[in-house]
Amino acid sequence: MTEAEDTRHPGNEPPKAPIQRRQLGGTERRRNGDEEGNRPPVSSRELSKAPAELIEEPGPRTNWRVFIIASAIIVAFSVWAILMPTNAAATMRVVVAWIAENLGWFYVLTVTVVIVFVLWVAFSKEGSVRLGPDHSRPQYKLFTWVAMLFAAGVGIDMLFYSVTGPITQYMAPPAGAGQTAAAAQDAVIWTMFHYGVAGWSMYALLGMAMGYFAYRWGMPLSIRAALYPLLGKRVRGGIGDAVDIVTLVGTVFGVATSMGIGVVLLNVGFALLFGLQQGLSLQIALVVVAVVMTIAACTSGVDKGIRWISELNLWSAAAMLLYILVTGQSAFLLNSLVENIGRFIFTLPDRTLQTFAYQEGGSEWMASWTLFFWAFWLAWGPFVGLFLARISRGRTLREFVIAAITAPVLCDFLIVCVFGNSAMHEVLNGNTEFAQLAMDSPEQGWYALLGMFPGAGFLIGLGTLSGLLFYLTSANSGAMVMSNFSSSIPNPSQDGAKWLRIFWAVLTALLTIAMLVAGGVTTMEHATLIFALPVTVIAYLVMASFSKALRMERAEREGRVLRRQSAAAHGGHVPERTWRQRLAGMRSYPSKRQVAQFMERTAQPALADVLKEFTQQGYQATLDLAPNDHIGISSPTLVVAIPEHRNFHYQVQAVEAPVPMFGGRMSGQPDVYYRGEVFTQTGSEGYDLVGLSHQQVIDDVLDRYEAHLGFLAYSTEHDYASVLTPPAAPATGPVAKIGPADS
Repeated sequence: MTEAEDTRHPGNEPPKAPIQRRQLGGTERRRNGDEEGNRPPVSSRELSKAPAELIEEPGPRTNWRVFIIASAIIVAFSVWAILMPTNAAATMRVVVAWIAENLGWFYVLTVTVVIVFVLWVAFSKEGSVRLGPDHSRPQYKLFTWVAMLFAAGVGIDMLFYSVTGPITQYMAPPAGAGQTAAAAQDAVIWTMFHYGVAGWSMYALLGMAMGYFAYRWGMPLSIRAALYPLLGKRVRGGIGDAVDIVTLVGTVFGVATSMGIGVVLLNVGFALLFGLQQGLSLQIALVVVAVVMTIAACTSGVDKGIRWISELNLWSAAAMLLYILVTGQSAFLLNSLVENIGRFIFTLPDRTLQTFAYQEGGSEWMASWTLFFWAFWLAWGPFVGLFLARISRGRTLREFVIAAITAPVLCDFLIVCVFGNSAMHEVLNGNTEFAQLAMDSPEQGWYALLGMFPGAGFLIGLGTLSGLLFYLTSANSGAMVMSNFSSSIPNPSQDGAKWLRIFWAVLTALLTIAMLVAGGVTTMEHATLIFALPVTVIAYLVMASFSKALRMERAEREGRVLRRQSAAAHGGHVPERTWRQRLAGMRSYPSKRQVAQFMERTAQPALADVLKEFTQQGYQATLDLAPNDHIGISSPTLVVAIPEHRNFHYQVQAVEAPVPMFGGRMSGQPDVYYRGEVFTQTGSEGYDLVGLSHQQVIDDVLDRYEAHLGFLAYSTEHDYASVLTPPAAPATGPVAKIGPADS
């Protein structure tokens, strides 16, 4: 319990009758009686405890329970698959058949609900909420960000299925006769569907939930933290560990499946380029070499290894597509691309809920295709979601969702349509031998297609390089994320220990080899479908928890309306100035030294006087100087404790801003100037105090305090569990951290 909560005397109570009534009411007494319970948070005071309850140590540490149990499951499966490959393959085949027959509808329904949920978030009023404080802005430029989105969420498996998928759906479609005009129309679209909105919606769901709670609420960047509003402090114990174990195991199997498919494909490419013998030995050698490269890359961090590989990956894939478009059937490919996208859009609702319940053998087809891909995206969801959250601080929820389900999806469509329709053109012109090869051996079919273009040797080399970069990007991201899932990390900008990344890279390689021994790609598909099933439960829990938090954002927005109504008589947030002050401020661009003097001579003394008066009247208040390493000017922060409610925060912080180009900038004038902006818990309020007098700063503090009490009164009048007020959100970068004084 904090000092502010433990020291309860009348002087600490804010002079607002509605708040006092709430503290003395029966509802509050019942809550106090259940203070030590494990129920979910239902008030701002309880929810604001999340960072303190989830963060046990200041730095990263290994979660040994999660690490040991998850490792044991993966090692046991790997040993079973290596020592008894036939038994393992047969057992998984039986389990998958049962899941397809009895739980196929559950996978389909889950993915549909996720798609609807993320679209609802994007287009709701809460879509403008940022992954971080209101003043935060994106770290990466748009092109770099989209490149990292694309490279992290797209694996080499897409190249693997881009040829065999369309040809299989043309030769043996799930419904109707094969090798017909109707089958040809849908052949490529099925693969587009499997690599379309569904997978990226899962990534968007988990990514925005983890990023939201980490960057806006100050919680660790993890799945268990995203469940705190729903489960309370239970997420710190066994339930949270179980969530992390399920997430970690599903992630390892998803990445191992992608790695396995990748080495099966690259095995053919390296054999063609260097005259090596294809087979299991070369595949295992490629796994070992790739692990060494992965370790070297992932230990260099996001900004170095993964960022560089992501951008190179995007350029190599673009070069390969452009080469095929120019040297191949350009007109046919462009015509089919437009038709495929149109047909995909108009048939998406029907395909999304399609289970083939009336089709004989429908469950077998669903298990081999749609259910496998849905399980694949569920298994990849936590890992890609965490990586996307790491690179998306400052983006709005709307921007995050729309970018995730459009830009990478369009890139996916380009790859699938170019490769798939190039293959279809061959088959439609009577090359049935190629069709059979692509169905029986997808990796051979993909390289056989590349060999049909002019300059085949160059294209095969480029395709192998692109595939290797796809593979390395997924492996790099996976190793980093696995180390995070097996650690407790309070700071979202930090990652797990390097030895953990190396361990998980090696263990994932062991699992990949085990599944290759036990039956290759088919065994990988079966394992993914099985181990992704528990992740569906986590997806529903995250949606429930996140929707509860978004109701909080709605209450915060409505509270701002009330604060505007209860603001000072001058009618706005900006403090009232004299006409001379207003005129002088129109062309005033203070230097860093001038703002530092304002902080020292005006802002700090004014806040000190307010602190003194608050203290004399019995309030518990503090005034601290928060360092700002970016600007070099400390920020005075006044905190008034309000027991049972969110504390009042008022911070004056130096902010760098560009000098406007209009208004007659003088020759030799600097390009930037400095402002003394007011910050509350949710970020900058957007106005500048520099130029105000001592008394005007005091008046602004009191106006803000009255508005804060008005917001608390609003929360009291709407006393139900879905109205929650956020705690202080830690800021990074140029903005100093603002935290509760009694934390």
